[in-house]
Amino acid sequence: MMSSEEAGKSEEVKQAATVPTPPSKKTLKWGIVHIYASYNNIIVHVTDLTGAETIARASGGMFVDAGRLEPTPYAATRAASYVMEIAKAKGINAVHIRVRAPGGVKARTPGPGTQAAIRAVARSGVMIGRIEDVTPIPHDSVRKKGGRRGRRV
Repeated sequence: MMSSEEAGKSEEVKQAATVPTPPSKKTLKWGIVHIYASYNNIIVHVTDLTGAETIARASGGMFVDAGRLEPTPYAATRAASYVMEIAKAKGINAVHIRVRAPGGVKARTPGPGTQAAIRAVARSGVMIGRIEDVTPIPHDSVRKKGGRRGRRV
């Protein structure tokens, strides 16, 4: 026979096993945020998951007056938050982020506004899936400009 303590424990285990499961998560509508960050400008572009349909896009030049300020973190933050407002209004609530620098024979490091743009996307309240670098890296390329001795300043 079971003692009263053992019977109480088995009753607790049965209750714990029959706890109702939480309701299913809200359905996620995914999008892709393409961030192109050079040293002259930043472009933030939101597409659907296939990348074929544009949902919203903005560049640094839409939010600052001087051309030299286009790639700054301020312009990147404004562009990213503007784009995410539009995307959230259209129902996007989860995104993957693709960061791209000019690449090829040009600079392979993204511009100064990249981190600020990613931070603005994160602050907008959407879920972030993956952050990946899609900078084109040549496996062989044309000769870099500047001549044999490089650019002389």
